[in-house]
Amino acid sequence: MDAKLIHQSRIASWVLAALGLLAVLLLHLLPTLLAGLLIFQLVHLLAPHLQRHFASERARLVALILLATLIVGAATAGVLGTLAFFKSDAGNISVLFGKMAQILEDARSTLPDWISQWLPENNDGLQAASIEWLREHAAELRTIGKEAGVTFAHILIGMIIGAMVSIQDAKGRQTPGPLGLALAERVGRLAEAFRRIVFAQMRISALNTIFTALYLVVALPLFGVHLPLTKTLVAVTFVAGLLPVVGNLMSNGVIVIVSLAHSPQMALVSLGFLVVVHKLEYFLNARIVGSQINARAWELLTAMLFMEALFGLPGVVAAPIIYAWLKGELMARGLV
Repeated sequence: MDAKLIHQSRIASWVLAALGLLAVLLLHLLPTLLAGLLIFQLVHLLAPHLQRHFASERARLVALILLATLIVGAATAGVLGTLAFFKSDAGNISVLFGKMAQILEDARSTLPDWISQWLPENNDGLQAASIEWLREHAAELRTIGKEAGVTFAHILIGMIIGAMVSIQDAKGRQTPGPLGLALAERVGRLAEAFRRIVFAQMRISALNTIFTALYLVVALPLFGVHLPLTKTLVAVTFVAGLLPVVGNLMSNGVIVIVSLAHSPQMALVSLGFLVVVHKLEYFLNARIVGSQINARAWELLTAMLFMEALFGLPGVVAAPIIYAWLKGELMARGLV
C-alpha cells in the first residue's frame, strides 16, 4: 500500500476523530457515546469467558448476542434504578439540598465569626444564591431535569449501538481501505482510553464509597451519632466519585455540611476523616488511573478545568477520557 496514502489517511482520521468528538460535546451526545463504549467494553470483557464453552461458530455468535442483550438490559435496569432512587424520599437530591440549606442556617449561631461571615445572612440569601447558581448552570440542569427523558433515550440508543458494534466486530468483516483502517485505529485507541479511565475510576469510587459508608453507617452510630440522609450521602459519594479528583471534593463538602446537623465538632471530625480518604483517593488516582495512561492527578485536573471552561459539565466528564486518548496517540508516535 502506498506510504503517502497511508500517511494522508492517518491525518484525515485524526481530523475526523477530533471533529467527531467536538460534535459529540456540542450536540450533547456524550451520554450516548459513553453508554455505547461501556457496552462495547463489557461485551468484549465477558464474551471470551462465555464463548469458550461453545464449539461451533454459530453457537458462539448466538451466545454473544444473548450476552449483549443481557448486558444492555442490566445496564438499563441500573440506570432506571439509580434515577428511581434519587427521585425517592430516601435519595431525593432536592431534599438533600434543602436540608443542607437549613443546616447552614441553623448552624450560623454556633459557627465562629470568620466562618459565618462567608454564609448568606438568612434564608432569603440562601435562596438568592441558589437562584444565581441555577441561572449559571441552567443548561446542565435542563439536561438533568426537563430533558431527562431525551437523555435516557440517547443512553439507551448508545447502549444498543455499542452492543451491535461489538457483535459485528466479533463476526469479522472485509478488510477496509486505508482511511477505514486509520479510523478503526483511532476508535480502538479511544475505546482503550475509555476502558482504562472509567474502569479504574469505578474501582476508586467503589473503594471510596465503602470507606465513606463504613464511616457514616457503622462508625458514627457506634458513637451515638446518626446523621440525616446517610443513604443519599453514600449514593452521592459513589456517583460523584466517578469524576476524578473533583468528584471526591464535591461529595466531601456535602458530608461536612450535613455533619453540621449534629455539631461543628462533628463536622470537623468528618472533615478530618474525609481528608484522610481524599489523600488515599489521590494516591489511588496516581497509582491506578495515572499508571494506566502515564499521567499524574494534576494533569487530569488541568485537563478537566480546561474542558469545563469550554464545554461545562460534559467537558469535565469527557476530559479524562479525551486526555488519555490524546496522550495514547502521542505515545504511539513516540512524541511524549
